[in-house]
Amino acid sequence: MRDVLVIGGGIIGLLTARELRLSGAEVTLIEMGETGRESSWAGGGIVSPLYPWRVPEPITALSRWSQGLYPTLTNQLLDETGIDPEFTINGLLVLDDEDLDLALDWGARHGQPIEILQEPGPHALEPELGPRPARALHLPGIAQLRPPRLSKAVRRALEKRIDLREREEVCELLVEQGRVRGVRTPKGQVEAKRIVICAGAWTAKLLEQLGTPPDIQPVRGQMLLFHAKPGQINHITLHAGRYAIPRRDGRVLFGSTLEHAGFVKRTTAEDKEALYHDAIDLFPVLRRTPIEDHWSGLRPGSPSGIPYIGAYPGIEGLYFNAGHFRNGLVMGPASARLMVDLMLDREPILDPAPYALNAARSIPDRPDVEAPARPS
Repeated sequence: MRDVLVIGGGIIGLLTARELRLSGAEVTLIEMGETGRESSWAGGGIVSPLYPWRVPEPITALSRWSQGLYPTLTNQLLDETGIDPEFTINGLLVLDDEDLDLALDWGARHGQPIEILQEPGPHALEPELGPRPARALHLPGIAQLRPPRLSKAVRRALEKRIDLREREEVCELLVEQGRVRGVRTPKGQVEAKRIVICAGAWTAKLLEQLGTPPDIQPVRGQMLLFHAKPGQINHITLHAGRYAIPRRDGRVLFGSTLEHAGFVKRTTAEDKEALYHDAIDLFPVLRRTPIEDHWSGLRPGSPSGIPYIGAYPGIEGLYFNAGHFRNGLVMGPASARLMVDLMLDREPILDPAPYALNAARSIPDRPDVEAPARPS
C-alpha cells in the first residue's frame, strides 16, 4: 500500500506528486490519459492572472507565492532533466486602462511594478501594435513559460521516483467506515493510505459518489498558434480579454475563448475565425503569418476561480487540489505546497481557509473576464 495516491496528471497533480516525493512519501500517480495533455498542455503559460487586480485575494496569494518560486523551480528542472520550460520575463502590456486606479493600488499593495504608458509609449514597446490607446499599463516583471515543456520536465523528474500509471481511469473511490482505502480502475484496485484528487475539470465527477462534490465545471478554451518570426512581437499583450504570447522562437499564441460546452473538447470554425480577426486587429503583422495550429482545452472552472485545496469533510485520508480555472499554472507551485503542508500537518505557507470545500466564493465584479460565468 502506497502512502499517497494522486489522481490526475496535469500540472497540479504532477507538482503535488513532486512535493509529496520531496517530503519522503511513497507516491502513485494515476492519469486517465497522458500526463500534462489536458488543460495543462492547452494553456498559454502566462505566469500571472490576466488582469491580476480583478481576481479575489486568495488567487493573488497563491499566484504571488508561485511567482517567487518559478525561477528556482524551472532552473532545478532544467538541471535535473535537461528540459527547459523556457521561463522568460518579457512583461505584460495591458491596453485596457479602465481599471487604472484599481491596478495601481493593487500594484502598490503587492509590490508589483506597474508603469503607465502614454501614446506613443505602447508603440515604442510594440511597433507592430494595431490599436493606438491613449494609455496602457506595462507590468515589466510578468513572465511566461511553455506549459508542455514544464509538464514534461516535472514528469521526467518524477518517472523513476514514483509509481506512474498513465492511460488508467479511476472508476470509483473506495471508502470504508469513513476512511478512504483506495480506488478501483479497469485494471483492479489500487490501495493507498491517502488520496489527493487533482483531476481538474473531472474532479467533481469523481467526488459525486460522496454526495458533496466541489462546484467545478469544464470551461472550454480555444487557442491559435501563429508561426511568426522572432522579434516581431516581444511582450505578452492583453486587450479586451484576448492575449498574444510571443515565444522565444517567435511563435505567437493567441487566445482564448470561454465556452460552456460540457466535456466536448472539439474546436470550431466560428471561433477560429473570431480569434483570427481579433489577432490581426491587435497585431496586423499576423495577417501575413501562417496559422500553425488551432486547439482547445477544458479548464476546471470554479466560482470566482478560487481553487479547492484541502481535506474532504467526513472522509479521513481524502484530499482535493483542483478547480484552478484559468490560473492553474501560476497557482500550481503554491497549491501543491499548501496541499502537502495540510496533509503533513506542517505550518501552511498560506491561510488554507479560503480554499476549503465549504468556503464562501464570492464572484468578482467582472466575472466575464476572470471567473467562469455559469451557463444560463
